[in-house]
Amino acid sequence: MRFTLTSTAFSEGGSIPRIHTCDGDDVSPPLAWSGAPDGTASLALIVDDPDAGGFVHWVAHAIDPVAGSLPEGVSGVAGGLAEGRNGFGDVGYGGPCPPSGTHRYAFRLLALDVAPTLTDAPTADAVRAAAASHTVGEATLTGTYRRGG
Repeated sequence: MRFTLTSTAFSEGGSIPRIHTCDGDDVSPPLAWSGAPDGTASLALIVDDPDAGGFVHWVAHAIDPVAGSLPEGVSGVAGGLAEGRNGFGDVGYGGPCPPSGTHRYAFRLLALDVAPTLTDAPTADAVRAAAASHTVGEATLTGTYRRGG
């Protein structure tokens, strides 16, 4: 079985709904995964904008692979996800907010063979470094957004 990441809010390559952007309520979209590789101990999520030099919109780690999904609006919920610092300087989800044109947003879910110990609110680079030699799989979902569209 292939490791996949999906959302009921948008399809692969589709437009991310306004509610999940800076023009809407800026709530994290629902995500679901299946087919995590054998030996997956934890998951890490990094969402970035490759059209803005990899600007980071969300970092989460220590996600239970058995859960199978993250509900809409899970970011910022007390006692919820272990989240990191995004490119806006905030902890948690910061939705798409491109300055011009249509941008792509890559939701990358890393399957790890360990549960790395990360403290405080790690950056995407810190999560990538902790995951570097422990990634056993990756699932990606890409959405797009254009302001005013």
